[in-house]
Amino acid sequence: MKNKRILLTGGAGFIGTKIAEQYYLENEILIYDSFRRNSLRHSEELKHPNVSIVEGDVLNVNLLEKTFEEFNPTHVIHLAAIAGIDNVISHPVETLRVNVLGTVNVLDVAKKYANSIERFIDISTSEVFGSYAFKVEESGNTNLAPVGEARWTYSISKLIGEHFVHAYHKEFGLNTVSIRPFNIFGPGQVGEGAIHQFVIRAIRNEEIQIHGDGDQIRSWCYIDDFIQGLCLCLSNEDAIGKTFNIGNPRGTITIYMLADLIVKAAKSDSKIVYVPKNYADVELRIPNVDRAKEVLEYSPSIDLYEGILRTIEWYRDNE
Repeated sequence: MKNKRILLTGGAGFIGTKIAEQYYLENEILIYDSFRRNSLRHSEELKHPNVSIVEGDVLNVNLLEKTFEEFNPTHVIHLAAIAGIDNVISHPVETLRVNVLGTVNVLDVAKKYANSIERFIDISTSEVFGSYAFKVEESGNTNLAPVGEARWTYSISKLIGEHFVHAYHKEFGLNTVSIRPFNIFGPGQVGEGAIHQFVIRAIRNEEIQIHGDGDQIRSWCYIDDFIQGLCLCLSNEDAIGKTFNIGNPRGTITIYMLADLIVKAAKSDSKIVYVPKNYADVELRIPNVDRAKEVLEYSPSIDLYEGILRTIEWYRDNE
């Protein structure tokens, strides 16, 4: 894309920063973020004059309206959300408010510009599939999960957001796409992601804690492959109105094997220990990405080990 105006809500986070780095040289970028998390501090590129920043919350409708009016975006990528198991368990009300009401606020403002917004990308989550998700397709059943189990506050809030995004496409003609990321990792990640935490501890030779038995199974997707999928959603007209799983089924491994692989790759002296798990967990999560392959020609190319080596190298240089 060239000569576009791309607005990123939650753009200071890990994924938002990588998207901005992808497009800033030939487009205008506006990052709208409350800076609860900040990956921008690692990016010298985004000090470029094509990049502007508005510090704000998606619950602030007045500021959202002012930002849209002044920037007049051609593309909106909605990443702003409360995420991370510890955050969600500690702040369930804020999670629901930001992830549901915040999404509605952004959609309400965006619909006024439906004729000029070429794409509205909603970043959802693979957690909408619940505890057991084996090669799940986008059209498969999502999981509402038990009320009262704090873990699922996040997934239900994102699923409600997806329903709103689809409804705004149907009713107001907004050119929406929803993306469900499957365990994205890589250099510059912040927050509670397992690979991020394991790598940091490994390069410091600190104890690596595994919650439960370590037999939980995940498919891990390197950030560059995820950004490839997102870019295809931005540029492909056939993506409009659809939902896509973006991940890498080939990067499938148990949590214990992941920790062991990182320790060996980092040549670390870290010990792997097991601690009790006091929350519901995702036991199995492997995506089916056939729709993304067929519609977008999406093809993840970076294997898990190569991604881990790149991530270790980056954190050695930047921590």
